[in-house]
Formats: sequence, C-alpha cells, structure tokens
Amino acid sequence: MTTVILVIHLMIAASLVAVVLLQKSEGGALGIGGGGGGGLLTGRGTANLLTRATAILAAAFFTTSIVLTILAQRATAPSSIFDRPAATGTPAAGTDGKPGETPAAPAGRGGVLDKLQGGAPAAPVAPPAAPAAPTGPVVPQTR
Repeated sequence: MTTVILVIHLMIAASLVAVVLLQKSEGGALGIGGGGGGGLLTGRGTANLLTRATAILAAAFFTTSIVLTILAQRATAPSSIFDRPAATGTPAAGTDGKPGETPAAPAGRGGVLDKLQGGAPAAPVAPPAAPAAPTGPVVPQTR
C-alpha cells in the first residue's frame, strides 16, 4: 500500500511542477506560458484552469504526504519500555558498586560471528582474572 501511495505521490509532484511551469509568469519567473502575446496558452479561461489545477494538485500532494508520514510512523513505531519483558540476570560490574558480577547472556541469541559460523551460540567467555592487589606502596622504577 505504501508503494502505491508513493507512486501516486510522485506522479502528483511531477504534475504539480508541470502545471506551475505552464502558468503565465508575472515578473520574469520560470513560467513557460510566456509573457508575450500569441502564446499557446493565453486567455483568462486557461489561467483559471491552471490556477484550479494547481490548487487541486497541491491539496493532493499534501494529503499523500500526510498519509505517507502516518504509514511510515506505524511501520517504525517506538515501543514502550513497559511493553518489554523484564530483564533477567545480574547487573554488570560496577553498576551497583559490587565488582565482579557479570550480566547474564541473553537466552537463545548468539552473536554475529556465531550466525556466520552456523553453529550454536558459543559459551560466554570468562572475564580475565584481576591482578593481585599490591601489598605495599608501589615505587616507580626507571630503566
């Protein structure tokens, strides 16, 4: 449905440009209708027709623009945090002041490399061991 409306929108836009360019220029603008006498589209009736066509096409352009915006918004509607399931696992290290805690791995999800290799999600890698705490003051040494 979006594709159909988008195609209609593009046809309306092209028609609107053509109708605007066909109108008689009133100050040396880009009008093809020409300021000189003897042109193809002259006379009061043609001017009224082109003015009405411009108004109708402009209204149709705005309408299709609004419809396309609404359709795009529905397709990518942001989800509320209240709609998401509750997070499981423990908080990451340092988030609550307790070092050493690691977050739980998401259930049933592997990384991009796991998907490329075609295997099951790999087991989580243990974090590297923390270095031993110094027993006394550390003096910098020069070489």
